[in-house]
Amino acid sequence: MKKAKSSSKLTTLMKLLKKKVPQGKKIAGYTVPDMWNCFDYSGKELKIAAEGLLEVNPYQFYHDAISAIFETEDYSEDNNYSQSITKTHGNLDQNNWGYMGGDWIKKATMYSMHVRTSTSWDHNGSGSLEDQNEQGFKETGTFLKSIALLHLLKKMGITTVYLLPLSKYSDNFKKGEMGSPYAVKNFFALDPNLKDPMSEDAFTVEDEFAAFVEAAHILNMRVMIDIIPRTASRDNELIAEHPDWFYWIRTADLENYNPPFVDGVPQAEKPSFDNLWNIYHSGQVWEHMRKFVASPDRMDIGKWEWLKSRVRENPELDLFELIQQEYGITTAPAFSDGVNDPQPPWTDVTFLRLYLDHPAAAKHYLNTEVDNIQPYILFDVIKSNIFKGEHRNEELWNMLSGVIPFYQEQFGIDGARIDMGHALPEELVHLILQKPREIDPDFSFIAEEVLVWSGGHARYTGYNMIIGDGYYNEPRLLETKTHQFFYEAPWFMAPVFATAETPDTPRISARPGGRQLARFVTALNHFMPNGVPFINSGMELYETQPMNTGLDCAPDERFRLFPDDPYYGKLAFFEKFQFHWTLPERWEMAEYISVLGSLRSRFIGTLGNIGNYTRINTGDWTTPAIAFGYVMDNRRWHHHDNLLIIVANTDLAHSQSFTLDLGQARHESGNLSRKAWVEFSNYGWQADLWDFDDKWNLHVNMNPGEVRVIIL
Repeated sequence: MKKAKSSSKLTTLMKLLKKKVPQGKKIAGYTVPDMWNCFDYSGKELKIAAEGLLEVNPYQFYHDAISAIFETEDYSEDNNYSQSITKTHGNLDQNNWGYMGGDWIKKATMYSMHVRTSTSWDHNGSGSLEDQNEQGFKETGTFLKSIALLHLLKKMGITTVYLLPLSKYSDNFKKGEMGSPYAVKNFFALDPNLKDPMSEDAFTVEDEFAAFVEAAHILNMRVMIDIIPRTASRDNELIAEHPDWFYWIRTADLENYNPPFVDGVPQAEKPSFDNLWNIYHSGQVWEHMRKFVASPDRMDIGKWEWLKSRVRENPELDLFELIQQEYGITTAPAFSDGVNDPQPPWTDVTFLRLYLDHPAAAKHYLNTEVDNIQPYILFDVIKSNIFKGEHRNEELWNMLSGVIPFYQEQFGIDGARIDMGHALPEELVHLILQKPREIDPDFSFIAEEVLVWSGGHARYTGYNMIIGDGYYNEPRLLETKTHQFFYEAPWFMAPVFATAETPDTPRISARPGGRQLARFVTALNHFMPNGVPFINSGMELYETQPMNTGLDCAPDERFRLFPDDPYYGKLAFFEKFQFHWTLPERWEMAEYISVLGSLRSRFIGTLGNIGNYTRINTGDWTTPAIAFGYVMDNRRWHHHDNLLIIVANTDLAHSQSFTLDLGQARHESGNLSRKAWVEFSNYGWQADLWDFDDKWNLHVNMNPGEVRVIIL
């Protein structure tokens, strides 16, 4: 094995595991999915326990997973992998015209990982996921187990691992057995559940995460995290020092607490200056606002100091519970910023108080002295990017803008997605984006923005890319939404996720078209103009149960598994959940993505430059075909073989024949031969194509749902 740097957390973890490998003592009954073994583990206890299931010595297994990472060709003991990849290797694109720090993401292929779920496994086969089974092993996901999974992601061509929230979260007011990772209890602490007991107690969860980031960086994969600067758990630890940063109501009012109804405003319409009059002339709105009370320190400072002293003397006491008991008040649940949105309140989280006064535009409607209006949550307050106060909560802003730098300096992360950033004041967004780039000028940001035509503003603000609405459009082949999404993509002002599912949406394999549709869109997404391929954890296994039901979901979306499945009706965001790693067809999609990833990597110099895009006409959108091309760099390719063509038959049920008009592409690419060959087809090997007519039209016959990559 290559020499590993002794000071690294990953090296320390490997040594800890090696030390704990029992000498002469067999560990029976610890199983892992065979898909986790993409590093050729061959420990002496290895055996096939069942189809798709390996019995292993866990200490040896994870030790060897780490050892294999140090054996990779590009590993160098001289590099510091605990810092960002850009800091380690430098920015190779920084001299390119139009490059903004973090634009490496345009060439990325991303994998979204929910650590708690992505490496969950019932290791002892008891039928349930145990926090610690009878052998002392953790069965929900951990950073240690996720290090082993990196080998599979590398095989699939993943270049960036995007981690759903990792922070310590609250299990108070939880919606399921686990609680949501978005109910952040401490912005600067990691979820202790993500530590694996296989590492010694002295090796902390922070150490494990640092080891995970190092491992990803050695494999040349960047790591991005999710931060949530607009909401917090209702019992967030900040309450102890800053209770006035939160909104409070009487506990007696909690049962009937709902977003107020406003007459004259359509359902889910966003607050605006046009409907503000309707909002503040609603009787329900005033009834709602009068439920809010002062923070406990302002209600009775003596009692507040007494409660804090009790907690200091007895740390076992819960300050938040004492507030509810002694004051009869609690933090107010958050809710949607859409007026008359039918969504119920979000009972596990509350909003942070970004301004110390009411929205300036609302003061015309308030008589605070007469009505004694306390800080309140309302549609305009939530939409603070538009409805700002006059007095910023400067201390809170400084804290929020310091979250990402903390994770940069402690763990060397490469980027972040900003949750609900579109609803934050631009001045705060500027702070959140500015500070990380002072540490790492090539830090990358994703905006939680689904409207693709808002990409220009996102780029202007400093984001590198947005989520986009592929999750909605890509599955809708019959409505030609898929056509529209791919054909409009070259004109998007910011890159978007090239995906048909996200952690908040239905699974693509559960949509009409099922696995065939999943394979179809996955192939297209690897070549989408202005698109960043995005694999949602579990998609490589054809999972059908969503992780959350936030966007575009049917009322019964959570019930996609068979009723006898132990995870029927469960959502990974709130429950213990394990993916179906051992199905007979388990390798099919992962190997398919691996082929696509290899092709994307081969052509990334061409695909990563939107200036190479060229439209290939197949008729209007009623034609069941999507086709586009890229002019390839002649310095790398023979002067005749300089056009990359992607063509897809959107008819999943019938074969179709298409005529590809290459006139525009021929003009843009220069000299072309009349020889074309299929580099990829999701139907397997295809013969060379020679069917050109005199007008340079290429005629192709395609199978149902076929996607071809053609070189001309």
